[in-house]
Amino acid sequence: MNNLILLIGNDINNISSGQSWKDLLQDIITFCHTGDCVELDDKKPFPLLYEEVFLTAIKREKMRERELKAFIAIKAAEIKSNGIHEAIRALKPAHILTTNYEFTLEGRTPFENTSLINEKFYSIFRKYTMDDIHYWHIHGDCLNPMSINLGFEHYGGQLQLMRNYVVSGTFYSNKEVPKASLLRRIHAKQVYFHSWIDFFFTRDIHIFGLSLDFVETDLWWLLTYRARQKFHHKNIPVPNTIYYYIPEELKAACKFKLDLLSANDIRVVSLPGKDKRAYYNTIIQRIEKMKS
Repeated sequence: MNNLILLIGNDINNISSGQSWKDLLQDIITFCHTGDCVELDDKKPFPLLYEEVFLTAIKREKMRERELKAFIAIKAAEIKSNGIHEAIRALKPAHILTTNYEFTLEGRTPFENTSLINEKFYSIFRKYTMDDIHYWHIHGDCLNPMSINLGFEHYGGQLQLMRNYVVSGTFYSNKEVPKASLLRRIHAKQVYFHSWIDFFFTRDIHIFGLSLDFVETDLWWLLTYRARQKFHHKNIPVPNTIYYYIPEELKAACKFKLDLLSANDIRVVSLPGKDKRAYYNTIIQRIEKMKS
């Protein structure tokens, strides 16, 4: 099924032993020597927690952000692959979008960036192609530490470029990048899939392993703008379906998020999730059946 598109988050990595997200947060605080004044708390949105840690560190030690992100890239690269990563590749999707920085989904570190342009900081076009699968690292990757999207400022810059790409048009110097907005190009039937953003308006997408917390402002904006185009503005057709998979056991705790997803025309699919490995295998099997 050459049209299969997946968006995958960090939770699939939690099956592997080793570095967890909380471990990474603690490592960042330790690296920045801010453990005596920065307190980890789930009530702190992570992009702002990152700013708290970094700004505290630079006031104390004149740390450069490049050093911090290089450290984060090294730690993220330590995440181990597991059988779920292999099962995802076995689906042979055309495209895998991921918020993950490391290359466990690919199974090995890529040698060549196959993006339309090479981006230093943001990730509108960031792509690697391996074994006929296109991998889009939409929040940056370990090979380019400054592209790793963590802080509030970075999210703001990413969202600005995303909105330009979709709504008002781009301003890249590279002539290969279309200047017209995605909306205009969809209307003119000139969509070339240079960016992962194109799929959100044109192709079915299966999202799993991604918590979609409200701090993911770039993705929530994209989902909201897509829904507004479909039901309010109606400037372009929006024929695709986006599926969001969640463990049944989390539905009650995530009610508000699921309400918002439903309002934004996202089809929520809940499956038994007490056994994490079995849960992801069930998702993969379900998607496999939908292919045929």
